[in-house]
Amino acid sequence: MQDSVLAPAAVASRPIKTGRRAPALCALALAGVFAVSSQAARAADLPLIRDAEIEQLLRDYSQPILRAAGLAQQNVHITVVNDKSFNAFVMDGRHIFINTGALMDAKTPNEVIGVLAHETGHLAGGHLARMREQLANASTEYVLATILGIGAAIAASRSSDGAQGASIAALSAPQEIIGRTLLSYQRAQEEQADRAGVKFLTLTHQSPKGMYDVFSRLADEIKFLARRADPYLQNHPMPAERVAALANLAQASPYWNVTDPPALQLRHDLMRAKLVGFLESADFVSRQYPPSDTSLPARYARAISAYRHADLRNAHAQIDALIAAEPNNPYFHELKGQALLEAGKAAAAVAPLRRAAQLAPNPALIQVMLAQALIETNNPQVADEAVKLLRAALAREPEMSSAYTQLAMAYGRKGNLAEADLASAQAAVYRGDMRTAREIATRAKGRFPVGSPGWLKADDIIGTKPGQKPASH
Repeated sequence: MQDSVLAPAAVASRPIKTGRRAPALCALALAGVFAVSSQAARAADLPLIRDAEIEQLLRDYSQPILRAAGLAQQNVHITVVNDKSFNAFVMDGRHIFINTGALMDAKTPNEVIGVLAHETGHLAGGHLARMREQLANASTEYVLATILGIGAAIAASRSSDGAQGASIAALSAPQEIIGRTLLSYQRAQEEQADRAGVKFLTLTHQSPKGMYDVFSRLADEIKFLARRADPYLQNHPMPAERVAALANLAQASPYWNVTDPPALQLRHDLMRAKLVGFLESADFVSRQYPPSDTSLPARYARAISAYRHADLRNAHAQIDALIAAEPNNPYFHELKGQALLEAGKAAAAVAPLRRAAQLAPNPALIQVMLAQALIETNNPQVADEAVKLLRAALAREPEMSSAYTQLAMAYGRKGNLAEADLASAQAAVYRGDMRTAREIATRAKGRFPVGSPGWLKADDIIGTKPGQKPASH
């Protein structure tokens, strides 16, 4: 498990760093729609988590919903934010963001699937584009309204001694009215997303009960705060109204009583245990998963916690016991490799990571970690294997900055300085550091033959403008 600053970039696998907190995004509102770009996410420095196991599970949760919504070909990614509040939101047409707090709080797969169905409703409804249009229209209306307000204020000042109060009222009224109009428009979008979410769940023969349970639970938590709130100043429908409307929709579904398959529930419980093991203190883990709990998720959480906080020998014994229980679970092998790599035992980490990469359905992140282990053995003879692994990972995720960083190191082991510089420049591009990218690309360009593919790629990076991506060759 690892953290990063913006999907789909990633860093080499390391324990989660919890010192950096995510900004409070819509703290009291589930499933907000934010009309901003992924560049805004980079600017906000969102602490995003990359993990092969969690991402595969969320991919399995979301794919049927995305197909039902007609979005299967849009390459939508589910991105995990390291924030303990319960929240999910969309920022662009390619990412659904969900907080670790939502994943750890959700008791069943169906609850997370319900949240993802709602967010898919925002994407399918084109709400981001429409909100941008509304904001643009509101800006024009606000300018016109302000001009009219100034004119009214001037007229009032010429005809009345109480003109100052009238002037303030004339200037502030348009802004308040337009603000209420925008919020009303966004409330309508939330209601539409609820209806669309239930529709997608029905089309995939899944229960909307999890979606209803989440909203109902959150409504109970914020009821006291919402009691005194002006309903016209809420960007989401008032809790009681929203839950009541959702109840009518959800309970009418013919699949209301459908439950999650036991195998999927186990994967869900393992995901929650993994998050707790990585993100919480050893004391918290021991309270949440005491030694008396011999379930596989509890053992998973304790093994992770032992690796992070306790004796590594004990941790390795616990991880080996997990592998013995499920020999074909790729993520248990990945954990063993990660623990060994973290302990400075790169050579010993290679075998379990290679096994994990063979077993995992989408091994890109594991391939990067395996390549890192190979590189850290300081054996030039394995550099070619590392390059092959990293190229395979980049074929799946072409914007993964950490893969380019490791690729630069692998080429450095081979003595290929031109390719090493080019990979370093590409890593800087996908970290968002274009100044460094151009400097290194300039050096790389001087190492390649003029007109060669590497020369062209370096030249593209040098000529890339802020906000653009280099052309691919």
